[in-house]
Amino acid sequence: MPVYFSTGGYKNFNTVNVVRNLISNGLNYIELSGTSYAPDNIKRLTEFKSTARFQIHNYFPPPKDPFVINLASMNKEIYEKSINHIFNAIESCGKINSNYYSFHAGFLCDINVNEIGKSVKKKVLQNKEDSISLFIDRLKLVSDKAKKHNINIMLENNVLSKKNLEIFEENPLLMCDSNDSLNIINNCPDNIKLLVDVAHLKVSANSLNFKCEDFFSKCNDLIAGYHLSDNDGLSDTNSTFDENAWFWDHLNKNLDYYSIEVYNLDFEQILRLYSLTKKKLNIL
Repeated sequence: MPVYFSTGGYKNFNTVNVVRNLISNGLNYIELSGTSYAPDNIKRLTEFKSTARFQIHNYFPPPKDPFVINLASMNKEIYEKSINHIFNAIESCGKINSNYYSFHAGFLCDINVNEIGKSVKKKVLQNKEDSISLFIDRLKLVSDKAKKHNINIMLENNVLSKKNLEIFEENPLLMCDSNDSLNIINNCPDNIKLLVDVAHLKVSANSLNFKCEDFFSKCNDLIAGYHLSDNDGLSDTNSTFDENAWFWDHLNKNLDYYSIEVYNLDFEQILRLYSLTKKKLNIL
């Protein structure tokens, strides 16, 4: 049961330098996410295959021209960028011995890069039922591609802040709650599971007025991994957590994917958090 550390907090840093620093500080299980674009990122990472275990998440390898992945988009250009990025990520997994690729669930509108994690300008929303049907059809293509490379796929639950709920006056995102998550993943091939970001869940539950524990219990059989961080319940801040964090009692402690996604920590703080996580998960 490995515990990974996410590179998502190093968005403007060179990938190889980040990986080298993590490994030199004793962190050999790394979830690749964020970091800066370089055409040879994957090729250079192959030199670490004997000393590190990698998994790939969302915007890795970083695209040359940033965009927001939306596999539910009805915009042909955005869909093609999204599916091409996902296919490239799956192929990249095979090159660095990763066995998981995870990415965010789709949206009912297309979001700009500068709106990620912030207030989203109100837009006309796609029909939800049509969007879910489209999303599932495209996930079947992803599943086929992943099976050819022996890769498992995880969909991450989206985060809906109260601010964005007020702007749209309805939920513009897929898979924020258990109903969406169950509906979508139960209609996907068996190599597609759920990645629960506990911080996303905390914010979405607060915005949509449901209980986090209900989400965990209803979706338990679909969960293949977790992203671990915390926040104030209002927005996703990738803040640190401690031994009394709200989510510990709700985690399935028999999975093989746990990733710490806390930003702005020094290596001493990261190592303490890593040790705490292993202790709480009963990992020797």
